[in-house]
Amino acid sequence: MTDLVPALLGAPAAFLIREAGDGREYARLRARVFVDEQRLFVRSDRDERDADPRTIVLEARSPDGALLGGVRLGPATDGPDIGWWVGGRLAVDASVRGAQRIGPALIRAACAHAERHGALRFDATVQDRWRRMFERLGWQFIRAVTVAGRAHSLMRWPIGRIAALTAATKAPLGALLHGLRPGGAGFVGDDGAPVPGSDLIAACDAILPSMVERDPDWAGWCAVLVNVNDLSAMGAVPVGLLNTVAGRDAAAVGRTLAGLRRAADAYGVPILGGHTQLGVPAALTATALGRAASPVRGGGGRPGQTVRLTADLGGDWRPGYHGRQWDSTSRRSGAQLRAMLGYVAAARPAAAKDVSMAGIAGTLGMLAEASGCGAVLDVAAVPRPAGASMGDWLTCFPGFAMLTTGAGGSAADAPAGPAVTADCGALTSGRGVRLRWPDGELTEAVHSAVTGMGRAA
Repeated sequence: MTDLVPALLGAPAAFLIREAGDGREYARLRARVFVDEQRLFVRSDRDERDADPRTIVLEARSPDGALLGGVRLGPATDGPDIGWWVGGRLAVDASVRGAQRIGPALIRAACAHAERHGALRFDATVQDRWRRMFERLGWQFIRAVTVAGRAHSLMRWPIGRIAALTAATKAPLGALLHGLRPGGAGFVGDDGAPVPGSDLIAACDAILPSMVERDPDWAGWCAVLVNVNDLSAMGAVPVGLLNTVAGRDAAAVGRTLAGLRRAADAYGVPILGGHTQLGVPAALTATALGRAASPVRGGGGRPGQTVRLTADLGGDWRPGYHGRQWDSTSRRSGAQLRAMLGYVAAARPAAAKDVSMAGIAGTLGMLAEASGCGAVLDVAAVPRPAGASMGDWLTCFPGFAMLTTGAGGSAADAPAGPAVTADCGALTSGRGVRLRWPDGELTEAVHSAVTGMGRAA
């Protein structure tokens, strides 16, 4: 990372910021600043974070390699990284303080680094005299604290990853769908729509054209996956699929259809028909039909109900979609896939939503909005694969994952095949979604309504 203005003007960069090697020079710089100059510590400023192998040190160095400053950051808690990071020990050599703004550059680099590693909360405890600098950089003051007998400020970097995702994927829906009343009375923003006068449930999804072009077999698989998941969220049993496939030539369309057939066979759902078009840009949509005598609503939750997540944690990131699409389903047997689809019908929760484009936190916001309430998500209790950061997991498409509320112990005990179920939050009064951390702190993930579609009648 460089100071980009001089670089763009053709001048040599004043300094470079990168991860440290062994960190010994940084440790000596810290000792000069915090022990010798400031006398904040008596003999050494080292603590348990220096011994944590997950701790990262960023150093600012001059073009000739001289150390100018440094900062450390890493997970705040022992055990698995749950997305709560802390920064500290920001130190700049006395000979270069001020004009080059090395401190602010290190702070900005630390924020970017933490977010890139999936952090959803990033805190720093800073001496009061530096509070204004942090605020000018966009940090928020949380409260006054005392460190080593001196006044400090607990500051927090606002990470808007979840809110940005919901704004991009779901926020326009209320205005776009105004007056259409999709789903009918009692159903707002549900994964499927009851067909009037019958026990049929219909669900429809489109796959991103770029995905159809880039990875047609996976696109075909996902067209089935997302639709049967939608039916599952309403407690419906799938009975058939219709699809529309388009592409530049027969070979391209054939690869998409191969993925469709493979998934339909795995889930045991027949492809009833559809439409095929050649000589046009890639496109794929699918409609699924299922049956449910008493469909589960997405807006059936109430304040005080427990939030549960049921998710398949097997598999890995889909190649080419790291951090965005988790693929466990393509590796499961047909029996395992169908067992997972039966979870909501067996559990009979008060409300259920299939986790899709808005991610786990955003989808919880949709369930809460339709239920006329807010939600709290206990971050440390969320079931998560070892290979996914918390930031990625709460914002990705997770393959198979269902959010449910209510139903007492029956939901926790209902069979879900290889998927795991855990209590990980609650519906509350108010609006939006907050993340609850092990120290009891609450941070906002979704500030208000996700879709603007309102509460289910």
